[in-house]
Amino acid sequence: MTPTTRTRRPALRTAAVAAALVLAAAGVAAATRTEPGPVRYITDDRGRALLLHGFNTSGSAKDDPDSLPWITEEDVQHEYDTMGTNFVRLLIQWSAVEPEPGAYDGAYLDAVAERVDWYGERGYHVLIDMHQDLYGAAVSPERHSGNGAPDWATHTDGLPVAEQDMWELVYLEPGTMRAFDHFWNTTGDHPELMERYADAWGAVAERFAGHPAVIGYDLMNEPFGGSLQGAAFESGPLAELYRRSTERIRRTDADTWIFVEGQAVGVNWGAPSALPRLDDPRPGEPRIVYAPHAYPLPMDLGRAYTGSGRDQVDAAIALWEQNVRVTAERLGAPVVLGEFGLDMSGEGAGEYVERMLDVTDGMASGRAYWSNDHDGWGPWADEDLTPGPLAAVMDRAYPRAVAGEPVGIAYDPEGPELTVRFTAEEGVSGPTEVYLPEDGFPGGGEAAVTAEGGAEGAVDTAEEWDGERRVLSVGLASPETGTEYTLSVRPA
Repeated sequence: MTPTTRTRRPALRTAAVAAALVLAAAGVAAATRTEPGPVRYITDDRGRALLLHGFNTSGSAKDDPDSLPWITEEDVQHEYDTMGTNFVRLLIQWSAVEPEPGAYDGAYLDAVAERVDWYGERGYHVLIDMHQDLYGAAVSPERHSGNGAPDWATHTDGLPVAEQDMWELVYLEPGTMRAFDHFWNTTGDHPELMERYADAWGAVAERFAGHPAVIGYDLMNEPFGGSLQGAAFESGPLAELYRRSTERIRRTDADTWIFVEGQAVGVNWGAPSALPRLDDPRPGEPRIVYAPHAYPLPMDLGRAYTGSGRDQVDAAIALWEQNVRVTAERLGAPVVLGEFGLDMSGEGAGEYVERMLDVTDGMASGRAYWSNDHDGWGPWADEDLTPGPLAAVMDRAYPRAVAGEPVGIAYDPEGPELTVRFTAEEGVSGPTEVYLPEDGFPGGGEAAVTAEGGAEGAVDTAEEWDGERRVLSVGLASPETGTEYTLSVRPA
């Protein structure tokens, strides 16, 4: 769950604390096993599957008086030059979009648009994320611990919100719970709040409809149901908020993808989600993306990614993957991992990030690391943006766009070698594009493509190397619809 402070996620220290949070996730039905394999993909205007690889930008926006991240245009270029990312989950806040009821701040949206342009001019896909933690700043204004909802939309009924050593436990404070209950209208006292939130999304969509860099809208960061939890929350008020917000967005924007998350408590750890299939009123196929977060429970309990702790975390990751696949199949949705991360100074931290990159590669899904700040979690060792240990882990070969339906992706850093399996589809045009880091591929790459059951080199290709962007484009001479191909890229 996303933090409210720069020190993001202190460990849970007792079984009692863990139990308190697990109780809040009760009522979610167990998932059934499903066969590995993707359900759908986010595609570009040429029909190619897009694989998104990047960062959340950024935790700093939650503390900034203007609700904007620390980055400059030069910083965006530096990120690309350092790690070759093509995706950003860009944080905005309801409180900044709608500081007064029905009054939308055009200057704020213009400032967000300026940052979207910085990314777009460098080929990034931008996901606009309506972020919240602990509902909003007015829940506990003296501690500045929350963010998201505006003051006018915050109703705690005077109930207390005590400080906690672990920030997540503030969700269970009476005042925080009441603010969420009013928002979800489980109290029956404030039915207007969800409507206001959906209308705010309509204002955002009106501003960004047609922007070529904006790939989607993340409707709510890490939803929390207050006193209503589990399946009753996800299939009830959360699904209703998603339906209302989607309807408002579609009034002006029929093409951008809608990203949805299940409840954070439990689902982030690997528990199944009960989020129901959601309708999309746009013409044609729905554009709904499942965008869960991953923070394995053993790590929240203080286990490092070493020894027996590593085994426990791997088991939690396996459960998370299984349940994500089940939910994505139910939703008929592509998968993008919206958040994962940890303090990079911890033992085994780099190996854990590599593990999550391998998992999402195996799922052929996108991912956004939390976050690109220079706070110990991110890729920068200091405010001068000197690359830290995370930067080397994140700077790895990956396919940016695949000319067909991806079947599997694997990266072997020892080779190094990137392997992309995909099935050719009718109506897809353009080459497969892969990013190749300078470390391991200093002179670019050489591609070899085989057809299912064929010999290596049997498939003719056209290759183009863009040394400035470090992108190798590989087109097949005569792809056959329904045939599975394996693209292998090694150093030139």
